[in-house]
Amino acid sequence: MFPWNRRLSFSGVCLLFVVSLAWGSGANAGDWPQFRGPGGNGVAVSKGTLPTEIGPQKNVVWKSELPPGHSSPVVVGDRIYLTGIREKQKLVTLALERATGKIVWEVEAQFEKLEEIHPTGSHATPTVASDGERVVSFFGSAGLFCYDTSGKLLWQIPLGPFKNDFGSGTSPLIVDDRVVLCQDHDTDSFLMSVDKRTGRIVWRLDRGEFPRNYCTPTIWEVNGKKQIVIAATLRIVAYDFESGDEVWTVRGIARIVNMSPVVGADGNLYVATWSPGAEANDRINTPPFDEAVAESDKNKNGSLSKDELGDGATKQRFTQIDRDKNGEITREEYESMRKVFQQARNVVMAIKPGGTGDISKSHVLWEYTRVIPYCPSPVVYGDQLYLIKNGGILTVLDIKTGKALKEGRIEATGDYYSSPVAGDGKVYLLSQRGKLTVLEAKEGWKELAGADFGEDAYATPALVDGRVYVRTAGHLYCFGSVGVE
Repeated sequence: MFPWNRRLSFSGVCLLFVVSLAWGSGANAGDWPQFRGPGGNGVAVSKGTLPTEIGPQKNVVWKSELPPGHSSPVVVGDRIYLTGIREKQKLVTLALERATGKIVWEVEAQFEKLEEIHPTGSHATPTVASDGERVVSFFGSAGLFCYDTSGKLLWQIPLGPFKNDFGSGTSPLIVDDRVVLCQDHDTDSFLMSVDKRTGRIVWRLDRGEFPRNYCTPTIWEVNGKKQIVIAATLRIVAYDFESGDEVWTVRGIARIVNMSPVVGADGNLYVATWSPGAEANDRINTPPFDEAVAESDKNKNGSLSKDELGDGATKQRFTQIDRDKNGEITREEYESMRKVFQQARNVVMAIKPGGTGDISKSHVLWEYTRVIPYCPSPVVYGDQLYLIKNGGILTVLDIKTGKALKEGRIEATGDYYSSPVAGDGKVYLLSQRGKLTVLEAKEGWKELAGADFGEDAYATPALVDGRVYVRTAGHLYCFGSVGVE
């Protein structure tokens, strides 16, 4: 782990005095420069009619074969950028020609050892970020890499190895002249801000209270000042973009957060969090440490090893509770996670801007606690918030009230890792089984079309200038309506 434990200060003045989104200064307004596009909100900002009927044989502009990887396509200028894995262990960043899908260049990232990952994960999960002049890739324990648009390495920051057997899933951001990266693992969690031109770490702060989480931050601009907003174990935190100082917090969320916050066109922040064991009828309850030790500590050493435990929540989540990975759960580790189990809440909430300190009661506009996804981030489109849950259960909320407008099961069932995206009056959903659904974004929803790609899919589609870019397990597709250039 890099030895930057102290936080470095950096001052600056913002000249904007409205609540708005902020994205990389070098990217064009219609580009898709990071995970979930401009501002990370999953909404197309460019003009153009997006195709409704798409699939392996419908409205295909081009199709390119790709190495495996879960990272989502990023579209900037005339290039598309992604990451992948060659020969099961080569971590590569790729640039494709936007017009044809041809691979223009491919660069391998060096590493000492591949990190452990979740069985459904990938070593190429984080999505790259680009500002049109540079491309930033992150490969977990291999570190952070910055290339120019010809594939030349400009700088790199070795990171890890991280103590987390699920791997890394959080994506970097390029905002103004900075690269922002958050990494929450079972120990040594951090948030850092890096000079995008030189790779110099401007500041790095300790997030040690937060164990493993996978929320890519969002940038919320309030009264002309940018905030880095991260949802993680039990609380949401906003940090000052320039200094890294904590600005506000909202408490009372899930114990593990995979979804990223979004900012609506109304300027409010929308956050969805869910993890197993926090439902009223299915809650994780563990006895106090002294009771657990009295029952299970067979060698009487005052801690708990995995082979001493019977089946149950503690054994099932042993690697999460054993945060230092020494094979023993100590009193501190056990009671810390027991507190998390007790306090965790699965919730969707709307937060108004302008708060400081603990704003859990003063700035939360509404909460919704039913049928919440685990992985796919929400999308706010118009006055509606869309949530897609495993099993193909779709919920649409009114962003003004938090009330459900419609809830039901779409035709494409199965698990969902890809996040919904929206544009041109449509919402696009992609299941893990590779089944795509196109919805009409009216009050509630109406299914317009569907497609089956016949391959697994984990990446979130990109919507740019009338084109839809869909990554499956082995291919990247570009779709466009007939006659649309």
